[in-house]
Amino acid sequence: MAEARIPDSPRPRWVLVQQLPLLVALVLLWIALWRDVSVLGVLTGAVVAVLVSRTFWLPPVELSGRFNPWRLLVLIGAIAGELVAATVGIARLALSRHGVRGNAVVEVGLRTRSDFTLTLTAIAVSLVPGTIVIEVDRGKSTLFLHAIGVTDAAGIERVRRQTLRMERRVVMAVGSKRDVARVRAPEAAVTTGERS
Repeated sequence: MAEARIPDSPRPRWVLVQQLPLLVALVLLWIALWRDVSVLGVLTGAVVAVLVSRTFWLPPVELSGRFNPWRLLVLIGAIAGELVAATVGIARLALSRHGVRGNAVVEVGLRTRSDFTLTLTAIAVSLVPGTIVIEVDRGKSTLFLHAIGVTDAAGIERVRRQTLRMERRVVMAVGSKRDVARVRAPEAAVTTGERS
């Protein structure tokens, strides 16, 4: 009878490297909350960060290890541009005599399977006035958005295209090579796969 092979656990050093951004962020949050930049403040923050990360365990977020500074600037510029355009559009709707004519809940299936990319895309889309992520289906990599000013199928398709463009920008900035290939592939050729 063959024995079941137990998968190797990640090396402790690699786990530390993966957890380091979270620990640093928690220490910085601790320092900001206490407004105390001292050796004792940093050490206390480090102890609290380790306790929090061990007590409230979350599955590790696997970073792609890929970062493109130019594409990150493009992403930030695109968010800023969409932010200004959407703010003007929402102000126009608010000041019009007719008010907001339509709203819709739009389902958008993303092409990537990365939790990290899914989260960054949801945050970027929610930053733009007029759309907000109301639900995420992690298993299907799908966002459900509430969109203001959508009255017909063309408006739904516009929101869907904007979300997929935002996903593409996020992936091009920080996504894995596999996700980059997915967003570059024609939409019909993209198949669902395992979550990374």
